[in-house]
Amino acid sequence: MALNLHLLRFFFAVAQTGSFSRAADELNVSQPAISRGVRDFELQVGCRLLDRGPRGVRLTREGDALFRHAKTLFAMERSAEDELRSLRGLGSGSLRIGASTTIATYMLPKYLGTFHRTYPGIDLSITSENTRSIAGLLMKNEIDVAFVEGPVDVAGIVSEAWITDEMVLITSADHAFVHDDEPIDRIRLEGETFIFREPGSGSREVVAEALKANGVNPVRRLDVGSTEAIKQLVASGVGVAITSVATIHDQVTLGTLVAIPIRHMRVERTLWRLSVPGRLANPATIAFDGLIKF
Repeated sequence: MALNLHLLRFFFAVAQTGSFSRAADELNVSQPAISRGVRDFELQVGCRLLDRGPRGVRLTREGDALFRHAKTLFAMERSAEDELRSLRGLGSGSLRIGASTTIATYMLPKYLGTFHRTYPGIDLSITSENTRSIAGLLMKNEIDVAFVEGPVDVAGIVSEAWITDEMVLITSADHAFVHDDEPIDRIRLEGETFIFREPGSGSREVVAEALKANGVNPVRRLDVGSTEAIKQLVASGVGVAITSVATIHDQVTLGTLVAIPIRHMRVERTLWRLSVPGRLANPATIAFDGLIKF
């Protein structure tokens, strides 16, 4: 059975908007046409795809499965349209960038500014999630470019080294470590409350592995969902953390955070560019990769 793509688009719009009327507005057709098209489509596929109710529509099990495939299909269609437009000179199109939080917040903005000035006709969208989520978005073809902070072991994804990032221990300005003239002994970290990023974060994995490799096992741990929250907690004296030097410049300058050297312990990590082998990169992606000197 060959699916009617015109009717599939009707179903997808209703499922995405949650309403026949909103789908009609989005596709610029009448609501009766949308209703009739979805009904005909359900007859074609031989099952009910939507449950209709006073509060809108809800996907059935079969509808949810078809919606996921339709989402990928129409994303590929949009990518093809963008590429054809881009081939006419990068004067239009879009570039969807996904990056783990630290990269999106502190490392990509300078590149994005340059790219926007060079290609003002390209619509940019930036998604900031943890490493695990970014890998998932790339697999579902919901982003074109992906950068993450930790190693990714996901079938179908290739990780290629981008840049090296140094990570340092940070404390509040009045912490006891600040008064040491020499780098502190790493065993002293075990008596501190150590603040980590949440599970799934590349930063968390790198820091945890570095502590383990150096025989450090903090007795008190606190998980936090963002680097900004970690810095605020450290500055308030709640605990200590290891974070990227790229994230702390302003706070160190203001004196609210202090970077503390650790004797015989240096934490560095590779930041990664993720890709899916065989997936055709659109010209905007190729241009951005050239800009970041990948």
